[in-house]
Amino acid sequence: MVHVREMDEADIEAVSTIRVRGWQAAYAGIVPQTYLDAMTVEGDAGQRRQWFSQPGRKSRDLVELGDRGPVGWISFGPYRGEMPGLERVGEVYALYISPDLIGQGIGRTLLGEAHAQMKGQGFETSALWVLCDNQRARRFYERAGYQAGEGAQDEVYDGITLRELRYQRVL
Repeated sequence: MVHVREMDEADIEAVSTIRVRGWQAAYAGIVPQTYLDAMTVEGDAGQRRQWFSQPGRKSRDLVELGDRGPVGWISFGPYRGEMPGLERVGEVYALYISPDLIGQGIGRTLLGEAHAQMKGQGFETSALWVLCDNQRARRFYERAGYQAGEGAQDEVYDGITLRELRYQRVL
């Protein structure tokens, strides 16, 4: 049975584990291994606690629960940039699933719930950023109705510059 709910502070350790292991699995061979190896659950959890307790934060965080707690996490909210010609744009900031559970529909469920909530908040479009070389994620989002737009940006990881593409879809 699938159960998606709002993330709470008690979920931080589990979400940080999902995020760190998700990064290490999804970005192996894309992001420098030194960067991935330096990621720790403890460090991520500390940052997440600070971020989670910020007053007035506009993001929403959902978790999907398995038998022993969270198995997936999505964070979304208002778009953090500008998209000329579009108003009321939401953004998926992050979506990570326990690597051993990828392919079981957890990401699809979380993304669908995020889309429903964004639409309920008045957003008309959803955008997100994907590393150009992350073919698996690109295929996932394309199956969910996203298309690569004109936006692109570069991110630097341990001195290596990687290109991100902006994807978007109508809600």
